[in-house]
Amino acid sequence: MLKAEGRSLRRPPATLVGGAVSCALLGVVVVHIGLGASGVGVAEFAGLLAGRADPHAEAVLLGSRLPRTLAGLVTGIALGVSGTLLQGVTRNPLASPDTLGVNAGAYFAVVAVAFTGLNVGLLTGGGVAFLGGLLAMLVVYLLTVGGVLTPGRVLLAGATVMLAGTAGAEFLQILDENSTRGMYVWGKGSLLQTGLERPLAAGVFVGCLFLVALLFARQLDLIALGDETAEAMGVRVGRVRPAVLVLAVLLAAAAVTVTGPVAFVGLIAPVVVRMLGVNAHAARLPLAALVAAALVVAADTGAQLLLPPSAGHGELPVGVVTALLGGPVFVFLASRITTGDADVGAAVATARPRGADSYLLALAACVAALAAAMAVGLRVGDVAVGWQQLSAVLLGFGDGASHAVVAYRLPRILVAALAGACLAVAGAAVQSVVRNPIAEPNLIGVTQGAAVGAVLVILTAPAAPAAVLPLAAAVGGMATLGLVMLIAHGRTGLDPTRVVLVGLGCGYTAQALVHMLVVGAQMNLSAALTWLSGSTYARDFTALGWLAAPAAAAVLLVCLSRSVDLLAFGDDLPRALGLSLGRARVLVLGCSAVLASGTAAAVGTVGFVGLVAPHLARRIVGGATARLVPMAALLGAVLVVSADAWAGPCSLRWRSRSAW
Repeated sequence: MLKAEGRSLRRPPATLVGGAVSCALLGVVVVHIGLGASGVGVAEFAGLLAGRADPHAEAVLLGSRLPRTLAGLVTGIALGVSGTLLQGVTRNPLASPDTLGVNAGAYFAVVAVAFTGLNVGLLTGGGVAFLGGLLAMLVVYLLTVGGVLTPGRVLLAGATVMLAGTAGAEFLQILDENSTRGMYVWGKGSLLQTGLERPLAAGVFVGCLFLVALLFARQLDLIALGDETAEAMGVRVGRVRPAVLVLAVLLAAAAVTVTGPVAFVGLIAPVVVRMLGVNAHAARLPLAALVAAALVVAADTGAQLLLPPSAGHGELPVGVVTALLGGPVFVFLASRITTGDADVGAAVATARPRGADSYLLALAACVAALAAAMAVGLRVGDVAVGWQQLSAVLLGFGDGASHAVVAYRLPRILVAALAGACLAVAGAAVQSVVRNPIAEPNLIGVTQGAAVGAVLVILTAPAAPAAVLPLAAAVGGMATLGLVMLIAHGRTGLDPTRVVLVGLGCGYTAQALVHMLVVGAQMNLSAALTWLSGSTYARDFTALGWLAAPAAAAVLLVCLSRSVDLLAFGDDLPRALGLSLGRARVLVLGCSAVLASGTAAAVGTVGFVGLVAPHLARRIVGGATARLVPMAALLGAVLVVSADAWAGPCSLRWRSRSAW
C-alpha cells in the first residue's frame, strides 16, 4: 500500500495529465487560428463570437483558418491513436504508422490514383489510402515472417517499405507533373484545406474509430504481458492482433487522406504519454490523441512563425517540422532499445557455394549484360543512333554527328556503371554488418547527410567552384556516419541493428532539414534539387575522379574478405577466432560510408541499388565476400546503366503524352 501511494505521489493521475494536455491544446489552437497572411487575428474572431458582424473575418475563419486547425486536430487524433495501437499490439516502442511503412503505402496509393487521372472523392480516396497502407503492412509481414521476429528486423522491413513507397510516389510525380500537381507539398504533410467538408467528414470517421479502439483497451493491456499470458487470461491474440492492426491502418489512412503523411506524430505521442506514467490503454488512448493533436497544431504554428506566409516564403509542410522533432526522439529511443538481434545468426539467405567454373560463367554473363546495357544507353536518347551507326563509331568509322553523340553519352554511361557498382558494394558491406538482406546505405543516414552538406554549401557559398558541392556531400555523409556510430555504441558494444535504427533517425532528421532549407530558399535551390534526385545527366570524365576513393574502398573490402565473412556468424565465433568485432564493424561501415557518400557526390542520391544488387549476387554466387563483391558490383552497374537508359525515353514518352 505504501509503495503504491509513493508511486501515485511521483506520477500524476491520468485525469490531471489529461487536464494539463487539454489546456495546452486549447492554447495552441487559439494561437494557431490567429495566424495567417490575411491580417485577421484572434481579436477579430473574438468579435465574431461577441456578435459583431465582420464578413471578411467570417470568410477567413470559415474558409481558411478553421478548416486548417480542424485538419490538424483530426490528423493528430488519428495518428496518436494509431501509433498507440501499433505500439501496444506489437510491444515495440518504436512502432508507428511511419516506421512500419503504413503512411508511405497510403501515400503511394493516393498518388498512383491521381497519376491515372481518376477524380475520386473523399470516401473513395480514403479507401484507396487504406488499401495502400494495408498492402504496406502485409509486405512488412512477408519480409519478416521467414526469420526470427525481433523489433529490429520489423523496423528494418518497415523502413524499406517506407523508402519504396515514397520513392514510387515521387517517381510518379516526376513522370507526370500535370496529373500529380500540388502533391509534393501534400506528400510532406500539409494542413492546407479548401473547406470544412473534408476535415469534418474525416473527423466523424476518426471519432467512430476511436470509440472502437477503446473496446480493445483491456486486451491490449493483457497483450503487453506477453502472448501466452494474454491467452491464459482469455484473450484470443490471433484474432485481436489482426483486428487492431487493421484499425490502426484505417486511422493512419484517414490522416493521410486529409493532410498527407505527417511524420512521427504516431511515434512521439504514445512515448510522451508512457513517460508520464500512464500505462492502462483506456487512459493512454485518449491522452495520446490529445498529445498528438496538440503536437500537430503546435508544429504548424511553429512552421508559420518560422516562415511566415506574408513574407513571401513557400508553405512549410507541417510534416517537415514533426520530422525535425521526431527524428531525434527516434534516435534516442533506438539508442536505448534492446533489438534482440545482436546474438542472432546470419539472417541473410545465400546460395550454395559454386565451383570456380560456375562462378566465372556467372561473371561472364554479368559482363555481357553490362556491355549490352551500355550499348543500349549509347544508342537511345533525344537523338537516336542506329545500331549500324553505333557499330561504325565503335569501330572507328561513322559520321561526325554520330561520333559527337556517342562521345557525349559515353562518360555519362561510365559514371552510371561505376556509381552502380559502388552503391552495390556499399549495400553488401552494410548487410554484412547488420546480417539482414533488407539493409542498405540509405538506412544508415549517409545519403541524407550528403544531401545536407550539398545544400548547405549552395546556401552559404553559391559562388563556390563546382567541385565544392560533391566534396561537401562526401563530408556530410562521413560526418553523419560518425554521429551514428557514436550514438549507437552502447554499453554492450556496437549492436549492428542499433546502428541502422539510429541511422534511420538521423536520416529522417537530415531529410527534413533539407526540405526546410529548400522551402526557405525557394528557387535558389533548383540546382540542388536536380542533384538530390539522383542523375547522371551531363556528367563528364571528371566525375569519374570522385568515384576513385569509393572504388578503392571496394577493393579494400575484398582484401578484408575473411573478416567480413566472419561478421555473419554473430559475436562468439569471430571473437574465438581472434577477430576484433568493434574494429571490424567500424572499418566495414566506414568503407560503406566512403562508397555511398562518394557516389552521392558524383551522381546524387540513387536508392535501392545497394539493396537489390547484393541480394541478387548472394543468390547467385553465395555469401563469400571475395566472390560476392565483384558480382554485386557488376549487377549494380547493370541496374544503374539500364535505369539510366530507360529513364530518357520514358520521360520523353510521358512528356509527349502530357503535351498531347
